[in-house]
Amino acid sequence: MTVTRRLLLSAAGAALIVMPVMTEAQNLPRNIRMVIGSSSTGGDTYQNASILADALSEHLGVNVRVDPVGASEAFKALARDSRGTTIMMHHDQSYLQELYGVEGSPDIFEEFTVGPTISVNPGNAYLVPADSPYQTIEDVLAAAEAGERVRVAIQPGGVSEIGFTAMRNAARMSAPGSEDNIVPVNTGDQADKNQAMWDDLADVINGSIQANEQFTQLPENDPTAMRFVWITATPETLNQAPEAGLGETDRAEMLSFAAPEVSVPMTEEEDFTFDKEFFLMFNIETDPALVEAIDTAMGEIYAEGEIQQRFLDAFFTPQYRPMAEAQEHLRAKNDDYETIISELKSE
Repeated sequence: MTVTRRLLLSAAGAALIVMPVMTEAQNLPRNIRMVIGSSSTGGDTYQNASILADALSEHLGVNVRVDPVGASEAFKALARDSRGTTIMMHHDQSYLQELYGVEGSPDIFEEFTVGPTISVNPGNAYLVPADSPYQTIEDVLAAAEAGERVRVAIQPGGVSEIGFTAMRNAARMSAPGSEDNIVPVNTGDQADKNQAMWDDLADVINGSIQANEQFTQLPENDPTAMRFVWITATPETLNQAPEAGLGETDRAEMLSFAAPEVSVPMTEEEDFTFDKEFFLMFNIETDPALVEAIDTAMGEIYAEGEIQQRFLDAFFTPQYRPMAEAQEHLRAKNDDYETIISELKSE
């Protein structure tokens, strides 16, 4: 066989290898609507979606437009469109709502195709007023055990509530019955939770490093001043954050509010941690080739390395998992949290 013929056959073989991905990318809709489970254009969901949408648009040569319609409308839009012109990006609230029994919430693992993970917001946190008698989350649990009523402001059915559930679970493990003294103050978005604290309607609030760090830097006599008592992210995730942290709070200080420095037991052997992860979802009837094209494109984008810096600059931790790995990982999280939630519900 001549050298020329070998080269031609080699080139043909290479073309056959890359052709499926090229074909899938070419068959993608020219315009893709990325609905997100938030109606805000200033929150972390929109920020993450925008970073990914820009990268996908450039890499695939299509127009990916972020549409902040809120969780309920996003799931409806995704369910209506099997052509691949609508995809969805959201976070753990997608499955937590169903676990908490929020009316109308889908089982995402049965009704949709769960896609790759994108990033983590390492900033999920719980705070108290600066002049609170509770210096630590352990003080909160001790107060409940002593019979004090501790009010926690959360947005029901999502990432706000899972940490609240973990507090109640830890209280029950330490002193059965004391979990009844940790009570929810059901609110809306972050501004509502902050206001509940300032109006003395809540002793503890769910917040985030991004939204609340500024209030932790105020003088203690400022009526809006707050203190962190717990950051739920895993130390592995926080250690990937920039060393300078955010605002005036560096990474080392953030780690002092997270496990293992702060212990909120989930079992006798393991502390509760929670990484708020963002991921894609697709209509379950969408052509698998189109889904694979987006999954493959994301792998290539993350391999290039530029998107990671964009996430880090916005204080998010880039964390791409291919679709199959992401499905296994998110199902495992779902199952772990279902155990805690169902046990507390059964009381």
